[in-house]
Amino acid sequence: MLVNDMRPISMVEDEGFKQMVTTFHPGYTLPSRTHFTKLMEGKYEATFGKLKDALKATKNKIALTTDAWTSVATEAYLGITCHFISDDWELNSFCLTTMPLEERHTGTNIAAWIEQAVERFEIPLSKVVAVVHDNGSNVVLAANILQEKHGWVSVRCAGHTLQLVINRALKHPQISKALGAARCLVEHFKSSELASSKLKTKQKQMGTPEHKLVQDVSTRWNSTYYMVTRLLEQRWPLTATLSDPAVTQRGKHYLDLKADQWTLLDELAKALQAFECATVYLSGENM
Repeated sequence: MLVNDMRPISMVEDEGFKQMVTTFHPGYTLPSRTHFTKLMEGKYEATFGKLKDALKATKNKIALTTDAWTSVATEAYLGITCHFISDDWELNSFCLTTMPLEERHTGTNIAAWIEQAVERFEIPLSKVVAVVHDNGSNVVLAANILQEKHGWVSVRCAGHTLQLVINRALKHPQISKALGAARCLVEHFKSSELASSKLKTKQKQMGTPEHKLVQDVSTRWNSTYYMVTRLLEQRWPLTATLSDPAVTQRGKHYLDLKADQWTLLDELAKALQAFECATVYLSGENM
């Protein structure tokens, strides 16, 4: 459970978990957190050895992918994965490491960390053929360093590049203004319990799916598309709710979008649909 469901080891000390185990097996003494930690370390070492052997055994070239990201707790990590095709033409993908970044995320450091991961798994440098990465300047520099040193081809992530294209297009003045109004509308319903409650009532009355509004996030791919399509789905319940004096104070009817903005969002959704399909496809592991 801890491994398959990626649960924290501390879960074995939770009262609810202890009660569940006692219910299933009265009288059973649940091992300590330390015990499970040792088991986990042993399982890790065994898995590490198997993966290292598999990478040694393959005669085919290996491609790496890397991505730096930040957790909810604002802790920075670097993920490195490897991919190769077996002799049976099956795609194999493995995570080599997810390492905390405690030093500066410079291109030179990132290149060194990738080299360390390759060395740790004893992957011959000549076996690595490419590194796939996003368009961050530091990661691009790291990939260029590795290409010059080892000949590993630098490949920019197609999905990330596509998102940069979309983001640039969304900065068009008319589109940007309409999206700004859309975000204000979503935020109003997200922050007002009364407005959300009234919206549910209107959804039931109009037979509209009782879906919640979606707020887009700049770093989340396709989220603007999902926000717009949800607003279009809920257009009439939203308009009806905003016309209720109990929900919208006098002088704040501007929260509802103008007719031309609704039209623009409708056209935008149709245009973004193709990009959403492409992004989902490009993000898939078995494309």
